[in-house]
Amino acid sequence: MLIVSEEVREAFAAGRPVVALESTIIAHGLPRPQNEQVARELEEAVRDEGAVPATIAVLDGRPHVGLDAKELERVANEDGIRKLGHRDLPLAIATRASGATTVSATALLAARAGIRVFATGGLGGVHRQWTVTQDESADLGLLARIKITVVCAGVKSILDVPATLQRLETLGVSVAGYRSTHFPGFYLSDSGLPVDWTLHTPAEVADVMRAQDVLGTSDTALIVAQPVPESEQLDPELHARVLADALRACDEQQVTGQAVTPFLLDHLVRHTGGASLAANLAAVRGNVRLAARIAAAWAGV
Repeated sequence: MLIVSEEVREAFAAGRPVVALESTIIAHGLPRPQNEQVARELEEAVRDEGAVPATIAVLDGRPHVGLDAKELERVANEDGIRKLGHRDLPLAIATRASGATTVSATALLAARAGIRVFATGGLGGVHRQWTVTQDESADLGLLARIKITVVCAGVKSILDVPATLQRLETLGVSVAGYRSTHFPGFYLSDSGLPVDWTLHTPAEVADVMRAQDVLGTSDTALIVAQPVPESEQLDPELHARVLADALRACDEQQVTGQAVTPFLLDHLVRHTGGASLAANLAAVRGNVRLAARIAAAWAGV
């Protein structure tokens, strides 16, 4: 069922490192034509580090692990590209729909293809006012069932970060800061919350992955949380002020369900003059490069 690109197949055959990349940022996270430019830039960043990129998407009901130039262009520019979580995959396949994959769908398809390392910006998590809405990203439950290493900049700062970390602990998902004793805050270098474990090199991360295999106790993800550099983070005071305004606007306009996250993120982009988007891209670029180095250490190259 999976359509694996020739470049990725050749990498598997040669034992070369492969890094999975999500496609939601291409179809839904960035304006055109910047989205396609960034998608190609991220793939090249993986190649520059000696690994092979595998951008994942579903086209005409066929899950693709690795996209060629025309397929990537299609995801970036075609109207009607859906946003697919892992629960949507059977529906998309059966109805021959096309869609960009979120963290959960990307992680699932990457693991099914045999890819062990995945780079993204920020994870989903527990939403604010969970006791009222019981709104939680599907990312968390999926990562509790898939053995994959996810390099990210924490969880989106519009979420309830302490509750998300507690939920990850409950689900048995390992979390480590990368060269940091604190969990990053997506747009911010530091969420203010400590992490129990810190890893300092790609080789250390690869050793943890090998230990997962040796233990063989469960198939759960390893989250490697790398902070965006302080020089490229969103100004913390601006972030706090605009996020508070965004949450009020969300409440006043009675935005609910799946519409909440895009509403809040769009509000941040518009009311920070694009600075939040710049911080997001800085985080993604760094995560992609680190993921490629981890994949290389894992592959022993």
